[in-house]
Amino acid sequence: MSEQTEQPEQTVPGGSGDSAVTGEERSEERPEARLERAVRAAEQALIEFEIAVETFRVEVENFSRLHHQKLGPMYTRLDELDALIAEAKAARTGDAEDLRRARDARSLVMPMPGVEELFHDWLGSEGISDDAAAMLTDRPVRPPERVRPSEEVRRLYRELVRLAHPDLAQEEGERERRDAFIARVNAAYGRGDEGLLRELAEEWAAGPAPEAAEPGESEELYARLDWLARRKELLSLVAKELEESAIGSMLRMAPDDPDRLLEEIAEQLLAQVSEREAELAAELAAE
Repeated sequence: MSEQTEQPEQTVPGGSGDSAVTGEERSEERPEARLERAVRAAEQALIEFEIAVETFRVEVENFSRLHHQKLGPMYTRLDELDALIAEAKAARTGDAEDLRRARDARSLVMPMPGVEELFHDWLGSEGISDDAAAMLTDRPVRPPERVRPSEEVRRLYRELVRLAHPDLAQEEGERERRDAFIARVNAAYGRGDEGLLRELAEEWAAGPAPEAAEPGESEELYARLDWLARRKELLSLVAKELEESAIGSMLRMAPDDPDRLLEEIAEQLLAQVSEREAELAAELAAE
């Protein structure tokens, strides 16, 4: 048995020759080649991280906008009810502390917007907006956009970023071309414009193919690794800020269905409005 187990370890002509050559080639591989592979791996990892951060940033931005659009009036109503309750109690008791609380509550109520704010986003270079026209003519107003772009939009975005990311460029001119292209990709993704993303994919496919990068010297490769590390550190700070923000924290509560989270918050706020209205009615009846 012992002789049989030792036989696979012996060198067999024609059987282990390939592995011997491979080991020899590896031993002769330049250190720069291994370093270059490390740089390429770091570049791909950074691109994936940037995609994740940008995706979350768009979701936080959209969630924040819809949160304000859908729930803002409810928060304003709650503040107004709190002020009315405090004022009613202060009028009934005349207590100095109640009067102070009433003033504080009233100071938290958002003031009436000015004319400029009322017409903000209603008028543009092409005249009155569709939403404004709908409200003025009693036509149905366009429903708010979803918090998260569709899965197809997300897929197209990721594919384009992986293909055209500026960090894959080795020359300054190519990097500038990619920077400008990715800026357009980010803008289309932020709007959830699937058609435009498909057009951009066709444009990139028809454009000049990126040139193959020649292995750089070790100093350049080390400098590249250092830049990638610093870039990832910066993105980590951005991601942390997004995650720890009020909106980011709320979005993380329901990462798979943020739209439903808005509905749940709206239901909770409506219940609070009803409670405050009942409390105000009871306070007024006690006067």
